[in-house]
Amino acid sequence: MSEGKKIIAENRKARFNYSIDDSIECGIALEGTEVKSVKNGSISFPDSFALIENNEVWLQNFNIAEYSYSSIFNHNPERKKKLLLHKEEIKRLRRKVEEKGYTLIPLDVYLKNGRVKVNLGVCKGKKLYDKRADIKDRDVKRDIAREFKNGLNG
Repeated sequence: MSEGKKIIAENRKARFNYSIDDSIECGIALEGTEVKSVKNGSISFPDSFALIENNEVWLQNFNIAEYSYSSIFNHNPERKKKLLLHKEEIKRLRRKVEEKGYTLIPLDVYLKNGRVKVNLGVCKGKKLYDKRADIKDRDVKRDIAREFKNGLNG
């Protein structure tokens, strides 16, 4: 097995639309063809979120494309996926989600020691002025980097 972590996909939209207070690594229960599609990078999750139902965490709107080399026994791309967490972790997440405005958003999907993992963030929605401030900060950093680069090159 390979050591380390290989990022398959990042949810950049979530990092822009939400402020991330906490994150937790969790496993995901997948079918055989889903694992192959994830390893190919055939996933889409810009609008996905997680819900806690019956002390289980379920991932909604997490689309894994059908595996192209499979037979008729392919998986349903729109099915909700179960996230694998300990009971204590689920209780802690439930307490945070019950606070005002918090939601569970998948931030990253990656392979760790050959297993598919999801980095689940406890997030709060940003206001429009927060997003504008982030854009301004990013532009300032880009301008500083450009000036620094041009200063070194002469």
